[in-house]
Amino acid sequence: MKREKGRRRFLQLQRIALGLLIALPIGCATVPVTGRQSFNLIPESQEVALGLDSYRQVLSESNVVKSGPELALVRRVGAKIAAASDRPGYEWEFNLIQDDKAVNAFCLPGGKVAVYTGLLPVTQNEAGLATVMSHEIAHAVARHGGERMTDDLAFQIGGMGLEALLGQNSPATRGLLMAAYGVGGQIGVLLPFSRSAESEADHIGLVYMAKAGYDPREAIHFWGRMEKQAGGGAPPEWLSTHPSHGSRIERLQGWMPEALSYYKPAR
Repeated sequence: MKREKGRRRFLQLQRIALGLLIALPIGCATVPVTGRQSFNLIPESQEVALGLDSYRQVLSESNVVKSGPELALVRRVGAKIAAASDRPGYEWEFNLIQDDKAVNAFCLPGGKVAVYTGLLPVTQNEAGLATVMSHEIAHAVARHGGERMTDDLAFQIGGMGLEALLGQNSPATRGLLMAAYGVGGQIGVLLPFSRSAESEADHIGLVYMAKAGYDPREAIHFWGRMEKQAGGGAPPEWLSTHPSHGSRIERLQGWMPEALSYYKPAR
């Protein structure tokens, strides 16, 4: 009985795997700026729809700033970077959320951007804000959200396959090994993907801010300020979804000559 159940699960896994193999040519794409080949099974239209729904929900639950110089700044910087990006045709939206404790910003699929007021004292200037907004915009352009969903899907399918192969073991053994698979996958696969996506967004964002007319060298100063803001409370890099500040700054310095080749200071 157990063996038959395991066999059915394994056949199910084979069918899913075959479907993924058929979808491989469709899901492959080249990420702008970096040239990395990505694999994404989530249709962009679905990503955009999910992004819009999530954006509307966040705004409905937040204290959205309606006017003022800070909102004007966010929209001015965002418009410049969006125009310099590889997706100027997105229906871009830029909003400022009043929350002085949130040192954060995000860009959802389709170009829906929000900045929290708690970030502005750290950005300090327009180029500092451009550093963050270009990074977030880069996530949307590179379609990291859909890629992560694809990655999670593959992870779940892998788990199904392991459970099927372990079908003849005791429930306690299966539970232990499945738990080990979950932990190993989280640290070995999903977190490194998040860190690589963050680094790729840094790279793309650095080029976008330079193309938009912002000095990319300000990114080094901004992340230095963020390091001081964190106060040494970040987890070890191998257990974090983001690179350490030191690693991030080192990579930014490596990409700086490329970014500076696009930068033309305003006269």
